[in-house]
Amino acid sequence: MTIAIAIYLFPNAEILDFAGPYEFFTTASRVFQRNNPAQPLPFSVFTVAQARAPVQARAGLVVHPDYGFASHPPVDVLLIAGGVVDAELAKPEVVRWIAAQSQQSELTASVCTGAFLLAEAGLLQGVSATTHWEDIAALRECYPAVTVVAGPRWVDEGKIVTSAGISAGIDMSLHLVERLVSRELALLTAKQMDVVWNESVG
Repeated sequence: MTIAIAIYLFPNAEILDFAGPYEFFTTASRVFQRNNPAQPLPFSVFTVAQARAPVQARAGLVVHPDYGFASHPPVDVLLIAGGVVDAELAKPEVVRWIAAQSQQSELTASVCTGAFLLAEAGLLQGVSATTHWEDIAALRECYPAVTVVAGPRWVDEGKIVTSAGISAGIDMSLHLVERLVSRELALLTAKQMDVVWNESVG
């Protein structure tokens, strides 16, 4: 079965927060297909924005999302990038969409300050979560019901997985490849991408 991974894009999203996981999940599919040509791809990765219109990420990079809220296919894994999230937190329609997709998906993950959007959607109450080191105190202050932990590269709470800043999203992505498919594929993907996988959550 192919797992549908939706990556949420928004203005001022951190580029590596969404591009890193996108690259690693699609590379995992490519590596898998090379070794298993008769089997379906493990991942289908697409981007979603509030509307299907160009989104200007941080540093001015313009990205064209694959879908808007009204047009995307069913989601198995929802991944929320980080970046400057203040404007997104103030959009009820965005928060409602995240909450609704999380209810229907197998798991929801965040990179960096994407954890704030998960918290605003009520997804982190009663669970442990992490974010970029610079935003740990703010996440604790804004969402006291969340057990915010500093130090781990990612925190896996089953249906909810959060990661620390920027490059930690790559380590979390490889963890999810291992969890959703196999450790072998995660290791082969890391080798293909010529990256040292920081497997330790600490």
